[in-house]
Amino acid sequence: MVTEKAMANDKLHEECGVFGIYSHKDDVALNTYWGLYALQHRGQESAGIAVTDGKNMNIKKGMGLVANVFHDGIAGLEGHIGLGHVRYSTTGASIAYNVQPLKVYYDGGNLALAHNGNLTNAAELRSKLTKSGVVFQTTVDTELVLSLVARSRKATLPERVAEAANQIEGAFAIIIMNDEELVAFRDPYGFRPMCLGRLDNGWVVTSETCALDLVGAKYVRDIKPGEMIVIKDDYAEPESFMYADKMPDRCAHCIFEYVYFARPDSIIDKESVYLARVNMGRQLARETKNIDADLVISVPDSGTPAAIGYGLEKGIPFLEGLTKNKYIGRTFIQPTQKQRLNAVKLKLNANRALVEGKNVVMVDDSIVRGTTSGKIVQLLKDAGAKSVHVCISSPPVKFPCYYGIDTSARKELIASTKTEAEIQEYIKADSLHYISMEGLRKSLSVLNPDGMCYACFNGDYPDGADKVIRQGTKYLFETKC
Repeated sequence: MVTEKAMANDKLHEECGVFGIYSHKDDVALNTYWGLYALQHRGQESAGIAVTDGKNMNIKKGMGLVANVFHDGIAGLEGHIGLGHVRYSTTGASIAYNVQPLKVYYDGGNLALAHNGNLTNAAELRSKLTKSGVVFQTTVDTELVLSLVARSRKATLPERVAEAANQIEGAFAIIIMNDEELVAFRDPYGFRPMCLGRLDNGWVVTSETCALDLVGAKYVRDIKPGEMIVIKDDYAEPESFMYADKMPDRCAHCIFEYVYFARPDSIIDKESVYLARVNMGRQLARETKNIDADLVISVPDSGTPAAIGYGLEKGIPFLEGLTKNKYIGRTFIQPTQKQRLNAVKLKLNANRALVEGKNVVMVDDSIVRGTTSGKIVQLLKDAGAKSVHVCISSPPVKFPCYYGIDTSARKELIASTKTEAEIQEYIKADSLHYISMEGLRKSLSVLNPDGMCYACFNGDYPDGADKVIRQGTKYLFETKC
């Protein structure tokens, strides 16, 4: 039986989403709440909001979805600066004391921070700080940044943050606030996304433009890799400077934001996520001209834009051959062994009227372990599909990610241990086709394909993070449960 947990693990998971707002006239807490709703896809394990009125900084956070954490409202969160976070854990256990934003009190007053990404030199830094007497309250790498900022002897918060930022490595899009200003910065490679938006009476900085749309903020621009912005006025343009002491030769934006993670209605680094996925589907169609199919379907919902692109390019109809039960959450009562109920059926059902007797192309964004893919192929065949051709809008995922994506150990990634022919046999598809690396690169219409990170496909880590992780230091400070 395929369990719900196994289904969840058969996808890659983004770590976090962040949202910051500065405004004396807007309802900061409410806007942060709505912003987190828009970013819920980036993390479903926990959520939190911190707000300051210039003197007092209050925080509310907890385990669960945004709706669960704030089921009784946002009372007590009054102020003009807000910071929000949704989390899917990759560094540090999924337990209450690791929930962000993290808040401390230091010589400059209140300080709160939210982080999307993963610090690859976290264990080294934590070891040094621990030996110097620093005590940590969590097992997340994010707390390191707070400690570095608090220990800095620089005069201003932006200077302290810049000093701390130049000591950390890896992927990070971080928002930090005190009682007077909001500071946001992005790692020099630009692994994780972050953008700036304008309210009529304030500013917003967040992971994706879909959050700007929900709160009525106008997209201004993306935060540049290696850039820091400082917001301390409702109307004046945020201060901006390049904080990084050393910039890499090229950017390394995460390609999986466009393949799967980001919401399709977002625009990241000026590239439409939806159109990129449609282009991936078109490229897949061009690379699979030998497939004679009657219709194309998607694995909802992440495979839909690529499936639409495939159908447009191939000239065959895109139909909803699989229906998703939108009322199944992350957990549900597991069936007894006697029932032998396939958990996939709780979430997906094949539409027999559409697929029976048909040659079907099924488009999905990725195959991680392959368990769920095989069950879905079987669903379609049980519904009478004559043949099922699986087309994947990303190349085979062969290597783990160290930049804020929850990937398994390499041995658990099916493409690292099996050939494409063996994977096809494992999932019992009539054929299996992954988009080529060149096809994926061609799918980007705005971004330079050379400025992307493809490490999960080719093992080429832009900053050499794999060498650091191989030293075995990454898990020294983690608590798994």
